Amino acid sequence: MSLHTLAPLRVGIIGAGRVGAVLGAALSESGHRVVAATAVSTASRDRAARLLPGAALLSADEVIARVDLILLAVPDDTLTDLVRGLAESGNFAHGQIVVHTSGAHGLAVLQPAIDRGVLPLALHPVMTFAGRPEDVHRLSGVPFGVTANDEHRAVAETLVLELGGEPVWVEESARTLYHAALVVGSNHLVTLVAEARDLLRTAGVEDPARLLGPLLGAALDNSLRYGDKALTGPVSRGDVGTVRRHLRTLVEQAPDSVASYVALARRTAQRALASGRLKRHEATPLLDLLAQRPVSTGSPSHPVTTGSAGRPAVPGPADSSAIGS
Repeated sequence: MSLHTLAPLRVGIIGAGRVGAVLGAALSESGHRVVAATAVSTASRDRAARLLPGAALLSADEVIARVDLILLAVPDDTLTDLVRGLAESGNFAHGQIVVHTSGAHGLAVLQPAIDRGVLPLALHPVMTFAGRPEDVHRLSGVPFGVTANDEHRAVAETLVLELGGEPVWVEESARTLYHAALVVGSNHLVTLVAEARDLLRTAGVEDPARLLGPLLGAALDNSLRYGDKALTGPVSRGDVGTVRRHLRTLVEQAPDSVASYVALARRTAQRALASGRLKRHEATPLLDLLAQRPVSTGSPSHPVTTGSAGRPAVPGPADSSAIGS
């Protein structure tokens, strides 16, 4: 097999979900033939009919018996047991290519299949999937986190290029850290934006997206370009008074947001200090404030402390143990 060219392969998809069906369709467009797939739910069967026309819907054992390339597109927590069970049932044949799409796993999860002589690859597309035809074209230029043995790198690179993506090599030992980074940058970002929208609604803003769109777009672009140098706002300036007022207001009006605000502000201050954006004499009072015990996080383990009117108590000057003093 030479770089950038693979003979047409018979492909089987284990898990015709949003990722599996789209990658299968992309492989079909690149000249391979998806001959079979598993699809348990009605949504998966409908998706397979739309994106994988002509593919027989079979059991996993039957799919594997018919193909040269097996694409395992299943949830992270089910992958280990799936591979082990298929191997123990006598599936997988010497020379078959077995690819999984999990970001959290490298090659170790495929060891039972490797023991049966397969060519193992971990190819993780770094994008979100809707499971629709347009996703196939959105793959163009998308990075794939690739883990492969040295002797299989050419095959891995060729498959990624045929899918329209660009390979980014990730060492086996770094796979978990790689995936954690993507979760922080993508999944947690969605939560953070939702939190900001909720706070703006509480503040009476009817269309939070109108305010957040330009701000978030510029912040993301600048952070990708300039890293910590893009930090702005009261924390990066060491504006303790503003941060204290934020915390008092959150305790009163949005107690569920206190813990996340404190954690993110503390990390922002640490990064601003390390990058030189914040001087030590500016950072110390801010970090001292953020290290104080929150009056409330709004969680069962940290219940809201209420005042006489049933409102969360606001720390006063005498309460040196609570945020807001």
